[in-house]
Amino acid sequence: MCAAATALAAAPAEVADVRRDATVLAIERVLPTVVNIATTRIVEYRDPYQDLFYQFYGRRAPVERREEPSSIGSGVIIDEEGYILTNFHVLRRASRVYVKLQDGRVLEAEPLVYTPHKDVALLKVRAPEGERFPAIVFAEEDDLILGETVIALGNPYGLGTSASRGILSSKARRPPVEGEPLGTQDWLQTDAGINPGNSGGPLINLRGELIGINVAVYREAQGMGVGFAIPVKQINEALSEFFSPEVTAALWFGAKVKGLRPPLTVVSVQSGSPAARAGLREGWQIEGVDGRPVRGLVELNRRLTAATDRPVTLELRDGTTRRTARVQLISFEDLIRQKLGLRLLHPTPQVAASFQVNPGEGLYIESVEPGSPAARVRMPAGSLLVGLDDQAVGSLYQVADVLMRKESGDPVILTLVVPRRLGAAYVEYRQVRMEARVR
Repeated sequence: MCAAATALAAAPAEVADVRRDATVLAIERVLPTVVNIATTRIVEYRDPYQDLFYQFYGRRAPVERREEPSSIGSGVIIDEEGYILTNFHVLRRASRVYVKLQDGRVLEAEPLVYTPHKDVALLKVRAPEGERFPAIVFAEEDDLILGETVIALGNPYGLGTSASRGILSSKARRPPVEGEPLGTQDWLQTDAGINPGNSGGPLINLRGELIGINVAVYREAQGMGVGFAIPVKQINEALSEFFSPEVTAALWFGAKVKGLRPPLTVVSVQSGSPAARAGLREGWQIEGVDGRPVRGLVELNRRLTAATDRPVTLELRDGTTRRTARVQLISFEDLIRQKLGLRLLHPTPQVAASFQVNPGEGLYIESVEPGSPAARVRMPAGSLLVGLDDQAVGSLYQVADVLMRKESGDPVILTLVVPRRLGAAYVEYRQVRMEARVR
C-alpha cells in the first residue's frame, strides 16, 4: 500500500519532466532575448472647430502636432551591449521607439540603421553604461534541415511571449506577392503561426539558435499555415554592413567581415581600399586588434572606429598561418578629396531652399582643389552636387559609396545644380552633367 502511494506521488514529477522536451528547453533558452517593440509617430492635424473660426477671417487654423502610437511588433537581442534586430516595417515613420524586456522594464531605443529592401532594422537600447543583456545565438547559415522542427517567438502587442511550433517547409521560397518591394529572394517558409504582432521576432531551431527573423508579408496566406522568415544568411549580410566603419563612423575600411561572434571572417575586400593596401585577403580571420582579442563584430567595429588618427594592427589567421597587418582607415571627407578634389558640405535649409531642392537633397561644393579631377573639368565651387553616376546623393556616405568602387582613371558622372546670376537680383539655376576621372 505504501509503495503504491509512493509511486502515485512520484508520478506528477515524472510527468513534469516529460513535458520539458526539446521545444520547451529551446524556448526557455531564447525567451530572455525576445522583446516587444512599440513606436510613436508625430501626427499633424487641425482642429475642425478652430478651422471654421479661422476660415471666417479668411485664414486656416494652425497645424498642431501630437504623438500617437504607431505600430507594435517584436524584436530579438543579438548582442550583450543591447543591440536589437527587428523588421524595418515595424519602425517605419517612428518618432520614438520603446522596448519592453522580459523582466518587465520598458526602455527607449535608438534606431541606428536599416535596409528597407530586406526589411531588417537595427536598434540600440538606451541603458546605463556597462549593463549587459542576454543575446541569442545564431545558427550556421547552411545548417537548415527541411522538415526540422522550428519555433516562432514574439512578444505581440505587449501582452507577453507568444510561441508557435511547426516545421521548416522550405529553405528557399519566394512569396507570390505582386509588387512586393522586399529584396530577399529566398525566404524560409514554415507552418508555425506568424502573426503581424510577431513580426521581428526570432525563428529558432530546437537548439535555440536563430535561423530567421519572422516577417508577415503574404496576407492571403494568414491563417492558412503559411508563414515566412528572413533567413539567417540574409541577416548576416545585413549585419556585415550595419557593423562596418563605413556605416557607423564614415570611415573607409574596405573589407566586409562576417560573424557576429568569432570566428570573424573576411568575406570581401575592395580593390584599392585601406584593407586591400594592408594585404587583407578573402577568407582570412580577424582574431585581434592592437594585441587584444576581439569577441565579435560589434567589438571589432568599435575598436576600428576608435582609431581615427592612427593605424591599427590586426592579428589575422590564414588557415594555420598567423600574421599581422597595419591598417589606416580614411575618412569620407579625405576619400572624396583624394578621388575628386572636392570639399562637400551638407546644405543648410536656407541654401537648399535657394537651390530649390528639399532638405537632405544634394551636397554643397564649398571648394575645388586646384589641379584635381574636379578642377580639370572646371567644376564650379558654390554649386550643388545632386547625383553621382545617375544616383541621387544627399550624404557623404552616398558619395563615398560610389567612389570606393572606383579604380584610378575610372570615369564618374556628376550631376550638378549650377547657379548663374542674371542681373543684380535674379539667379537662374540649371542642371549640368560632367564626367571626371578619379585619381
